[in-house]
Order: sequence, then structure tokens, then C-alpha cells
Amino acid sequence: MDELLTIDDAERLAEKALPPDAWSYIVGGAGDERTLRWNREAFSRFRLRPRVLIDVSSVSTETTVLGAPASMPVLVAPMAFQQVAHEEGELAMARGAAAAGTLMCLSTVATATPSEVAAAAPGAPRWLQIYVFRDREVSDDVIAQALEAGFSALVLTADLPVYGIRHREARLGFEAPEDDVPALVAARERGSDADGHHSLDLLESGLEWGYVAELCERWNVPVIVKGLVTAEDAILACEHGASGVVVSNHGGRQLDGAIASLEALPEVVDAVGDRAEVYLDGGVRRGSDVVMALALGARAVLVGRPAMYGLAFGGEKGVRQVLEILRDETENALALLGCRSPSEVTRAHITGVGTL
Repeated sequence: MDELLTIDDAERLAEKALPPDAWSYIVGGAGDERTLRWNREAFSRFRLRPRVLIDVSSVSTETTVLGAPASMPVLVAPMAFQQVAHEEGELAMARGAAAAGTLMCLSTVATATPSEVAAAAPGAPRWLQIYVFRDREVSDDVIAQALEAGFSALVLTADLPVYGIRHREARLGFEAPEDDVPALVAARERGSDADGHHSLDLLESGLEWGYVAELCERWNVPVIVKGLVTAEDAILACEHGASGVVVSNHGGRQLDGAIASLEALPEVVDAVGDRAEVYLDGGVRRGSDVVMALALGARAVLVGRPAMYGLAFGGEKGVRQVLEILRDETENALALLGCRSPSEVTRAHITGVGTL
């Protein structure tokens, strides 16, 4: 694919490959999509401060996340219903991430089971994202299966107590492939009923911080809280046992008008200190974006839409190509910044501009 040089190229290829309703699900945001735009625009509010005359003849993008090795500080974010992008869905995503040497986070509402994903990419690192059903046994069954299949951490999504208002999906008539989602099917079979038009209304809207501690105690694996953008919530996550937090506004798909993830990152990093690892989700499209997030204190970033673009136009190969673009750009950015590895990037390498 001669035209595939950047993530923007991948986006154009993916749009060509998909019907409008599926495309609306992947790229759309909530409300007027202000937060969706701000996630991307936030990267223009900071400037990198490269250092020169440093030996960068050997640069590596390798890092670790919760002690697990990754080829780059770029992970695959959890995304639901991946069969809307490609018939092999999460299986192709898992193989593509493994081929690129990085970690995939599997959604609870995936169109494949954790054991199927583990079998598709044996030995690859993976985390499980958790949506908590009102019938807790449904979620517990998914967690148990994932841990038995070798998933090494649980990622609790905290910013979806209710479904965001997504006009783009509604206007184009997007319908999720709910009958192909094992967890949703299980919830229905157990007698659960949705309160609204969407099966995600089967999810628990009354979760509180005690559930984080419960996860830590019951399952004895690291727990990451995803979907917070304030120091206050970051502190609470640490106090309840979280090993990591993901600074995220759900890709601009929940509360329109919420702060951009990158702008929220510094206060979360300062609040967490060395008590947990901090990750960023939202708006990453370039290797220079990755190093900006590292400079502001993120351990790694998670990418959702870029990975889905690759899945849409090329399945496993497309996912790998997109991730390798980000890895190559990150390596280039590190070298030009005067850093030989992600661990050498510090706050001294970035400055803010303008006003928030």
C-alpha cells in the first residue's frame, strides 16, 4: 500500500472500506463532538524541547507496562464490536498487535471471547477491559475466563455509567452486532433486560469506588482504572488499590465538553506520583504525540481508532502496519528529542503554550 505512510492515510483507507453506519460508530463522538476535536487539538497546545549533540546512534522504543515488556509505549485500547470493522474482529486485532510486539486490551463487549483471543495470539501480552453488568455473575464469568487464558490485568472502565449521546451513530442508523457479543448474549440468557434501546443499558450504573478494591482483593491481579481526568479521582483510584490509571474521556464519546485527555494528564500524574502507572488515551496520531504524552508523565499511550483503521482496511496486516508506523515515528521523535529510550523523556522536554 504505497499510500499508507501516516495514520491519516490509514483513516482514509478505512473509510473507503466501510459502510457509512459502521464508519460513524468508529469515528464519531458525543454531542457536538467538541471533546473529540479537543483531544486532537490539545497536542498543538504543547511544544517539545529537543536536546542536541547527544549520541542517539542506538535508539529503542521498548518499554514495560506493569512489568510486562512492550516493543513501544503504544498499546491497543479496548474497543467494542470489532467485527463491524472486519469479519475477524478481535482475533485479527490480537494477531496484529502481537506481530507489532505490543499489548492489546480486550473489551468485555467484544465479538470474541477471551479464550478465543488468547488462542489467536498465544503468548502475547493482553489485558481485559471490564464493563460491569447489573448481573455481576456475567462480568465475573468473563473475568474468570480471561485470567484462565493468561490475561494479566483488569482495566475497569469508569466513565460509562450511562451511554453518551451520539448523534452521528443515530443519524446513520448504526446497530451494534449485539447477537455476536458473547457477554451480551450471556446476560440475555440469564434473564437480564435492557432499560433502553441499547444493550449496554444492561450495565451497572451504580458502581462506586469500593468495586475497585473488590476487584483487587478478589482476583489478585493488577487493576487499572480507565476514564478519569481529575487529580481527585486519580487519588481515589490509588487509595482503592489501583496499579494504574488511564487518563481518558472515552475518546470524546461520553460527556461532550469534557477536558481533553492530554490537558488533564499533568494534574493526574502529579496526583498519582509513584503510586501507580499513568497511561493516556485520546487523540494520539503521531509518534511526536506519543513522546509528548511521555514528557507529561505517561508511561504509555493507548490507541483505539488508529488500530480500528488498520483492522478495517487490512485485518491483521493492517493493524500491524498502523502500529509499526507509530513505532517508527516514535523512534524518530525520540532520536530528534535527544532521547535513546522512552525512559529518558522528562518534563524538561516539553513546555505548554497559550492558556487553557
